[in-house]
Amino acid sequence: MDSLATRIGDLVEGGVGRRVFPGAVWAVGGPDGVLARGATGLLDPADAARPMRADTLFDLASLTKVIAVWAAVGTLWENEQIDLDDPLAKHLPDAAGFPLGGVTIRQFLTHTSGVPLRANLRASYGMDPEAVRLGVLREALRRPAGEAVEYTDRSALILGYLVEQLADRRLDDVARDTVWTPLGMSATRYGPVPDELVQQCAPTEFDEETGTHVRGSVHDFSGRLLGICGISGTFSHATDLGHFLRYLLNPEAAVGPVGFGRRWIRESLRLHTAALDPARGLFWQPSPKTVTGEEDIWLHYGFTGTGMWVSQERERWAVLLTNKVYYSRDRGPIAEVRNEFRRLVFSGS
Repeated sequence: MDSLATRIGDLVEGGVGRRVFPGAVWAVGGPDGVLARGATGLLDPADAARPMRADTLFDLASLTKVIAVWAAVGTLWENEQIDLDDPLAKHLPDAAGFPLGGVTIRQFLTHTSGVPLRANLRASYGMDPEAVRLGVLREALRRPAGEAVEYTDRSALILGYLVEQLADRRLDDVARDTVWTPLGMSATRYGPVPDELVQQCAPTEFDEETGTHVRGSVHDFSGRLLGICGISGTFSHATDLGHFLRYLLNPEAAVGPVGFGRRWIRESLRLHTAALDPARGLFWQPSPKTVTGEEDIWLHYGFTGTGMWVSQERERWAVLLTNKVYYSRDRGPIAEVRNEFRRLVFSGS
């Protein structure tokens, strides 16, 4: 593992040097725990005295879809409160009689729901979260459900509404009590983070309105507007995400009863989209087939520069956390780092 740690360290240091991101925290592990970890670069380029550390909190962006929504939906499924082929209207009465009501839970999880890809929630529905909820649930479909795989934030937003309807609790409460606490993810939470933790957070994009980089508050505007939602909004560090990913390989590693288990993990980490391209599991995506034999690696990325991977066959997991949007929204440079990171982690070293 010393050789792997050295090569990953060189990779992320190169990313810092090329200004792909100010800094990075990473970890690699297996069923029994962490195998290697590291931290590189600065928390904030404007403060040379503050390096990235193992306990740096990152705005996870779309990793929220996995650690909160996917996990909570899995809890409902394991408890037989839902079937994947249930139409949404069966559980969400506000969607009944509208096109979205006939879309199945499986189609939301595989991004084949046909919902609009992008929309400014404030411009479309206003600032009231309940008006946004009703507007989203009653929106026309972009295309027939099941026709194409098109990644969209709305699938997670809608499934978050489903969780809250059936649990009669907020999404963050469900995730905390059924997943995060039993897995020992004590630092994981929805933002904004408490004042005493703001300086522990990696800053993200520059905000023209405030004249500063966003720090301790969710980068995504929809997340800020709605507060608690399925799109984004969680903050965590590499250690907590390591606990989460380790559980996918070794459910006996939990410190308490987790809402989902082997059945949901096995169901999610398989292809559900037949001949459609790109292929999808349940929210998880198989690694692009750019390297022979990588089809057993599953991943999810966050817009701010976060990413995580797991392979049951190789018994390995990995997490790479960066605040790349501090510099740019350009996806090319971070994609190169992620691809090489994945290759190093899962090459068998």
